[in-house]
Amino acid sequence: MSTFDAENADNLEDIEKQFAVVAVEQAETYWKLLTKIPGSKLKLTSMDDEIYTNFMEKFPEYKDLERLRKFEESELKSKDAKERWRLFCNEYEKSVEDYNFGTLLRTDASQEYGQFSTIFAVRIQFYAFEIARNRHGLNDWIVGK
Repeated sequence: MSTFDAENADNLEDIEKQFAVVAVEQAETYWKLLTKIPGSKLKLTSMDDEIYTNFMEKFPEYKDLERLRKFEESELKSKDAKERWRLFCNEYEKSVEDYNFGTLLRTDASQEYGQFSTIFAVRIQFYAFEIARNRHGLNDWIVGK
């Protein structure tokens, strides 16, 4: 019986496509929810308070609402950022289901999901940003769109 070594496995195109389909479906579901309910009234997880507090502690730069509203992909993906985020994400390994699954995250909360306003991130990053954006009413404009 052989064991699967994820670190050295080839990325299979079909698997990548399946992950992309799931990420798009999740984004569509979230967007539809935001069109019906103001983000400021949404609870995304049972741990929203903890995730928000930890996000603001570990990434105080996002207390600036303009920075929370719109950020650059490099803030999550540069070498230094990846290390900060890795430490943050790993805190949720046992408490947030699928914390490291790929998902789509808008880099600009004043825009819909789109080619130039969306990046691929992991679920706990999505939760961190969207919980914070919802708490500050940054997604409330979407209702009724």
